[in-house]
Amino acid sequence: MGRGVRVVGAASIGALRAAELAPFGMTGIGSIFDAYARGEIDGDDEVAVGQAPDGAWDALTWPVVNVRYVLELAQVAGVLDAERAAGLLVALRAVYYPQRTTAAVRAVCRRQGETEFAGWLAERRASDRHFGDLKRADALAAVRAALEGLAPQSADQPSASAVWETTHFRRWSNAAVRARVDGLELSTEDRVVYQQVFNPAFGQTWAAYLEHRSRHPAHGPGLPLTARLAQVTGGDLPAHRVFHPAVDLRDEATVTLLLANETPRDRHTVARYAEALALARRTRPGFSVEAVRDDLTRRVLLELWQCLPERFDAETSARGLVSGARAVEAAKRLIPGVLAEKSERTEAASGAR
Repeated sequence: MGRGVRVVGAASIGALRAAELAPFGMTGIGSIFDAYARGEIDGDDEVAVGQAPDGAWDALTWPVVNVRYVLELAQVAGVLDAERAAGLLVALRAVYYPQRTTAAVRAVCRRQGETEFAGWLAERRASDRHFGDLKRADALAAVRAALEGLAPQSADQPSASAVWETTHFRRWSNAAVRARVDGLELSTEDRVVYQQVFNPAFGQTWAAYLEHRSRHPAHGPGLPLTARLAQVTGGDLPAHRVFHPAVDLRDEATVTLLLANETPRDRHTVARYAEALALARRTRPGFSVEAVRDDLTRRVLLELWQCLPERFDAETSARGLVSGARAVEAAKRLIPGVLAEKSERTEAASGAR
């Protein structure tokens, strides 16, 4: 791009890269790129598909972007209402992407009682095997744009003011943000995750953050959250189910909003949990946060939130954790501390007998 070569991205990881590299001149095309660029979707799990191991390029499974698009078409056709479509999206998204085959989609629809939608989708796919394939449509749009010729790109290097922002860079930068508070050197990310997990009122905090982001977007005019939500869904869904903005912990306003209800006791607990995690790393060879069991973390969260398993994804979304899988990933850093506290309480109770 620095030499003036036009680089186009669309449909899949190319759309994600185009959204990340737009400040450096990469061109994005299509609905999927637009969703990444607006922050409506984030991460490669949205476009991931399973493919045959023999090198064939055909997708064998449904990516989330196609699932969401088909559900939107079903709403337009009057087959689903917004609430049922949202429920199906949650259920289908919970299926691991290499296993989200057409048969799996049908099975989930039956389990959800959405046989009418399953029949409608089967009919559309029978008459058009590419029905609902948003990735294919965007890819073809990119090919057409390339063949028809794009506006020439400047051969100038990206300006010095351009900021290198990618999903991975944002994750790394968030992990690196630290602050000294109450005499404690703490990870800001740890503090935010602690609030998301342990603060029973964090749903209100996240709602305030979404309102702030809606009124002060990085691009475009600011709008009250209710107005923006009405534009997108007609207001039938809660904002946390629709908008999943990337959080930048380098931004002081963001940190202030997300930690608005943090207490000194919270900060000291975060410090203890960080010490427990560091101790586990020192004393258990090969230990890493990733080694913490998913089922254990999920069980701890369900107990903390007093949440039924079928409400787990909805609860995590309301807390700004997007989905159950991401909540588990984020909360793993806290588990050594939670277990250490539980062990201490058990020992104290035994000693008191």
